[in-house]
Amino acid sequence: MTEHGINKGRRRFLVGATTVVGAVGAVGVAVPFVASWQPSARARAAGAPVPADISKLEEGQQMTVEWRGKPVWLVRRSKEMIEATENLDTSQLADPDSEDPQQPEYISGPLRSIKPEVGVLVGICTHLGCSPTFRPEPGASDLGGDWPGGYFCACHGSRFDLAGRVFVNVPAPTNLEVPPHRYEGDNIVWVGEDKESA
Repeated sequence: MTEHGINKGRRRFLVGATTVVGAVGAVGVAVPFVASWQPSARARAAGAPVPADISKLEEGQQMTVEWRGKPVWLVRRSKEMIEATENLDTSQLADPDSEDPQQPEYISGPLRSIKPEVGVLVGICTHLGCSPTFRPEPGASDLGGDWPGGYFCACHGSRFDLAGRVFVNVPAPTNLEVPPHRYEGDNIVWVGEDKESA
């Protein structure tokens, strides 16, 4: 105690305790506030852009993210996959030049992608909404010896190449959809956001 009856040790303790409680309270208020900046499940379902990290995606592999309640495939194409797609006999394809647009305007060419080595496709068959299977291996015996690799919908037999272009004489009427997307650096793909709007 000092001359005025004030205990400086007790005062320091009370000031310290008040500071700690205030800091905990500030964090408690800040966490929900910062979390509110993230798109909600409803916003994501309505079409909020979704980031996909493809840094660990190896050649020939595919990963899936969800956008607008739909599966979106990202496939890392090997040199062989790119060559097979670019050199595919276009008479086998119903819409080889994507004249019935199922992709943004900035997507063109046989690979239907911004970067040749990365394909981005909505994984829903354009026939009845099934999800085709990724079958990248050429010459698969159960798909016929001339199978170049791509996507096969076992429900009704629709076939698509590795760029999502539909083959002739199958139930699916159009190519698989290429969603709007853009790159942030080399390894982050924002699905659902056009490169012009970034």
